[in-house]
Amino acid sequence: MPISFSREEILETIRMVHSEQLDIRTVTLGLSLRDCAGRDAAAVAARVREKVERVAGGLDRVAGRLAQSFGIPVINRRLAVTPVSLVLDGAEPDAFVGVARALDEAARTVGADFVGGFTALVHKGFTAGDRALVEAIPQALAATERVCASVNVASTKAGINMDAVARMGETVLEAARKTADRNFSGPARLSVFCNAPEDNPFMAGAFHGVGEPEAVLNVGVSGPGVVLRAVQQHPEADLGTLADIVKRTAFKVTRAGELVGREASRLLGIPFGIVDLSLAPTPAVGDSVAKILEAMGVERCGAPGSTAALALLNDAVKKGGAMASAHVGGLSGAFLPVSEDAGMVEAVLAGALSVEKLEAMTAVCSVGLDMIVIPGDTPAATIAGIIADEAAIGMVNDKATSVRVIPAVGHREGDWVEFGGLLGRAPVMGVSRFAAEGLIRRGGRIPAPLRALGN
Repeated sequence: MPISFSREEILETIRMVHSEQLDIRTVTLGLSLRDCAGRDAAAVAARVREKVERVAGGLDRVAGRLAQSFGIPVINRRLAVTPVSLVLDGAEPDAFVGVARALDEAARTVGADFVGGFTALVHKGFTAGDRALVEAIPQALAATERVCASVNVASTKAGINMDAVARMGETVLEAARKTADRNFSGPARLSVFCNAPEDNPFMAGAFHGVGEPEAVLNVGVSGPGVVLRAVQQHPEADLGTLADIVKRTAFKVTRAGELVGREASRLLGIPFGIVDLSLAPTPAVGDSVAKILEAMGVERCGAPGSTAALALLNDAVKKGGAMASAHVGGLSGAFLPVSEDAGMVEAVLAGALSVEKLEAMTAVCSVGLDMIVIPGDTPAATIAGIIADEAAIGMVNDKATSVRVIPAVGHREGDWVEFGGLLGRAPVMGVSRFAAEGLIRRGGRIPAPLRALGN
């Protein structure tokens, strides 16, 4: 379905690109690897690499061509593949590491920045392959540069698999230790989910779900700078009017994203999937979700009122996107990645924003605790407790939530960790000194809420 732009819309889009950091954050090619499955690990790895390179070979070229044609920067080219636990089920951990290396090499060859899908879906229990993949995650992330891992430990329908939660607390810590000499890139590429969406184009939680077609093209659009400018231009508007302003702004951003996505789909000969309109910030000045909340009237992000302001923002973004496209999906809302948002870093330094306040805000944002650096001596059980709390928010509210925390081994609260690029930099934030070990040690499964019986 072609999308036509008026002259005024074209001029406004140019202004948003040049003045307000509008970009296409990612063009993500989702690819099924189910036809690569097998028992021979070396053969599976070879088939995976061949298919990725064959199908995704034109992704980088097309993304560059679109950026030049439309004048809208396309920041990342990414891949999302079938959860690898389903492709090599029953293999040993070393075999999964071999597939991760094949994915990494293929991503490098086709010019993809990241490849998601080193994934296990264990919200109701483990298969042998799931256990092996989870065990392989720290080494797989240490052996690669572009592979991203995710594990879904909970859902509204199934409840929370607390055995998986406990294991992921240990896995996050081990991934940090194995990549401590590389700015902790392991846990920065690892997300633990509740209700993980199958069509999410954003890392580190992207994978190509089993309900998806053979291949699909999903687009992630970002526009915090555009929304910030719109809010700043209406300092006296009441909150209902402000919500309408944000909604209209999100509509315009989504239309630009769908235009690019559909053209990429045509050029690659791959079906168009969804537009994910997520306000994903960058370290650039003026490209901050925190600054939007402050422009709405809270003194600092994290101050009383921040959760209410975020709820308004997230809802308006979703409504605007839904009006602009029949195929809005993924996460679509506001991200709160601390290291990637200069305004959030400022709020942490000012003492306005804590891990606990961020957790409260995730009840109304589009994802969860994201890119938060915590002390390196944080116990695995405490990390598991943080994961369990976030999963509970997702389970009860029937929404996707995730945890991407980075235990900075050798660093204490107040130290700084540099990631570089879009991942930015962040101070180490303190976590509760009180333990969750007794709860985590119980294991088992927290039952699904009553709303799970809504069929």
